[in-house]
Amino acid sequence: MHPRVCFCAGLAFFLSSCGGRNTRSYVESPGNPEAAKTKVLEAGAAVLQSKPPIDAINVYLDGFHFYNGNMGAQMEAHHYCSVVNEDLTQCIIFDGNDKASKLMGVEYIVSRNAFETLPVEERKLWHSHNYEVKSGELIASAIPKTAEHALMMKIASTYGKTWHTWNTDQGRTLPTGHPLLMMGFTADGQIHRDMIADRDRRLNTSTEKEKENRSDINPPPLVVGANSWQSGPALQLSLGPITGEAREAMGGDHRGNERPKPKATR
Repeated sequence: MHPRVCFCAGLAFFLSSCGGRNTRSYVESPGNPEAAKTKVLEAGAAVLQSKPPIDAINVYLDGFHFYNGNMGAQMEAHHYCSVVNEDLTQCIIFDGNDKASKLMGVEYIVSRNAFETLPVEERKLWHSHNYEVKSGELIASAIPKTAEHALMMKIASTYGKTWHTWNTDQGRTLPTGHPLLMMGFTADGQIHRDMIADRDRRLNTSTEKEKENRSDINPPPLVVGANSWQSGPALQLSLGPITGEAREAMGGDHRGNERPKPKATR
């Protein structure tokens, strides 16, 4: 990867890498090899088209998820995130960090303050990040340790809502099925240790050392409602006829291209 500037939680660092090209996708998808004409069109688009939402992606995080309701089904998740503001970060999740990696899902990360504004029913879909940070499971590869520590201090008090849309960890070579709600680990002994060891080897890191280095990170107590699988039935999507709740979620009659007018400038 060419040297570039990566912006991480308000701090800019000149890096030779932002964590990549050492983890391949779980699957090879069927299809003909990319044709020469396609490559030419792709190269032309790369030069001529601007991609502001993609250019805004400036944080790489590596962590782990499990299916809500089945903790035994675990996978590594490579997050590529853009900071919307101090209370919201949005991430696209891949099953690897090389060019052929598959888009596995999305995660929205909100601050503690934002999470406290959510209705109780909504909070059930979210998981906390304090254990992921304190345990060393969540890392920001290839940035200086002082910068990573500052970033993790911020993430420790946040909450995430994660949907996986392509379960390549199950060997699915095409994005079949429907989105599934994912959760994060909350205690020792939950994650498969061989999965951690394999990640540490590939990304040249040590989860145990990260845990030691973060002993001074002390996030506030959890807001009631997150990690709902710990205190009640695990929630998961299932397809069926459209219910009244689903119709309400779709928003009724509206036009998605109606946007707020820009604020007047002096």
